[in-house]
Amino acid sequence: MAKILLKGSERAAIPGARVVGPCNPSERLEVSVLVRRRGQQAMQARVASLAAGQRLGTLSKQDFARDHGADPSDIARVRTFAEASGLSVVQEHAARRTVILSGTVGQFTAAFGIQLHHMSHAGGTYRGRTGGIYLPAEWDGVVDAILGLDNRPQARPHFRTRRPLGNIFRHAVSPVSFTPPQVAELYGYPSGTGAGQCVALIELGGGYRPADLSTYFGGLDVTAPTVTALSVDHATNNPTGDGEGPDGEVMLDIEVVGAIAPGARIAVYFAPNTDAGFLDAITTAIHDTTNDPSILSISWGGAESTWTSQAMTAMDEAFQAAAAMGITVCVAAGDGGSSDGVSGGGDHVDFPASSPHVLACGGTNLKTIQSQLASESVWNDGASGGATGGGISSFFALPVWQKGLSALTTRGATVALGMRGVPDVSGDADPETGYDVRVDGTDTVIGGTSAVAPLWAALFARINASAGKSAGFVNPVLYPNAQACRDVTQGNNGDYAAQPGWDACTGLGSPNGNVLARLL
Repeated sequence: MAKILLKGSERAAIPGARVVGPCNPSERLEVSVLVRRRGQQAMQARVASLAAGQRLGTLSKQDFARDHGADPSDIARVRTFAEASGLSVVQEHAARRTVILSGTVGQFTAAFGIQLHHMSHAGGTYRGRTGGIYLPAEWDGVVDAILGLDNRPQARPHFRTRRPLGNIFRHAVSPVSFTPPQVAELYGYPSGTGAGQCVALIELGGGYRPADLSTYFGGLDVTAPTVTALSVDHATNNPTGDGEGPDGEVMLDIEVVGAIAPGARIAVYFAPNTDAGFLDAITTAIHDTTNDPSILSISWGGAESTWTSQAMTAMDEAFQAAAAMGITVCVAAGDGGSSDGVSGGGDHVDFPASSPHVLACGGTNLKTIQSQLASESVWNDGASGGATGGGISSFFALPVWQKGLSALTTRGATVALGMRGVPDVSGDADPETGYDVRVDGTDTVIGGTSAVAPLWAALFARINASAGKSAGFVNPVLYPNAQACRDVTQGNNGDYAAQPGWDACTGLGSPNGNVLARLL
């Protein structure tokens, strides 16, 4: 059977990884196959209109599935090929355009012309492949992505715990911390509880304990929100007991959203930390007709250079679907500064924050005087302490709402944006001005841009509840209305410096809550 290369599927090994040996041909795995969407031209036109600032009516989930889901004939092609290859169809979802296949390593390697090896690297082991994936010739133009053959950890959580006091040198004053409602008050959030809204949280590991949530919200004298754990690709709410691990991310996300918008329902989608798991969690949340989230908060990501182009394109298309259905997506911009933690020099931005169809959230350090916001600067604790992500994408084109903008480097050079600039907005992220949270039975202080995505998500929950409609894709509205953000003009994240207006450290700035509420 003639085979063709799946464009954008090429993979390289994790730097420093070595081959331990071939995978057992009998080892079983599941793989997500993403097929093309119907009405591609109409969808592109709709998204372009939204990007230009046109306030279109949102598509219902049912209308989107009918007009832009998978064609049944395309799913049938995948099913036929799977049966011929000895693979089983585990799940089909037309709106998500996804077919999940199950089979052995031997069956998948034969079906897609690849080799799978057990790989070892400094962070552990994974099932890996290098090179591209090869498809049946009749799938040309039908299949957009095949994910899950390689199960390397795709993303990391973007939170930072506060360092011991003796290690803090940068600030002349002692560190402080805030409860999430205090941060919301400092940013002038409109009143409200977010009642009637659902905020989706994407989590790629760890879990939460209801007893911790009860204790935490009780201590704040806040009504505990309704929190529902949802399983994607067999992952579950699974607390590790390690507050420095993914439990810290899960609890931070729930507690920030829940403390600011306790009337909103919180749906937590747990998925494996793989490219397939990440995409499946996002598409599951976006097309969930039961919980029907109006806002997604994502605090996981990785440098663009660690992703395949097929995965980034597929996920960006999911965010386009969210925009078309009026769902706001808030994503942490990363905690590795302008390099995004990539060794070897050079600047990198974090994905999925670099998608032009999400609100990328950077980080600040904030100072208060007599419980009032006095000043903000770029969060940058140096190489060991973390710094807000930000910079210029090497993959995504310049969106129309960023045309004419420039980034300022710490060398004093002005760089006109030719590609997508990151972030869009920012908020308190420095662990030294961090958030009081409870993780695995311990009260602690956490920062990082992981806190900023749910901070903005909670703001939209309040705004949506008050307005009686979803804010949807907000970037094209925010950029011409800079007064909705508090400009941050001091500091840098490594190679990029803050400046008046948009910059590659804090975007347009931190939230000016009541102004944004009136704007939307």
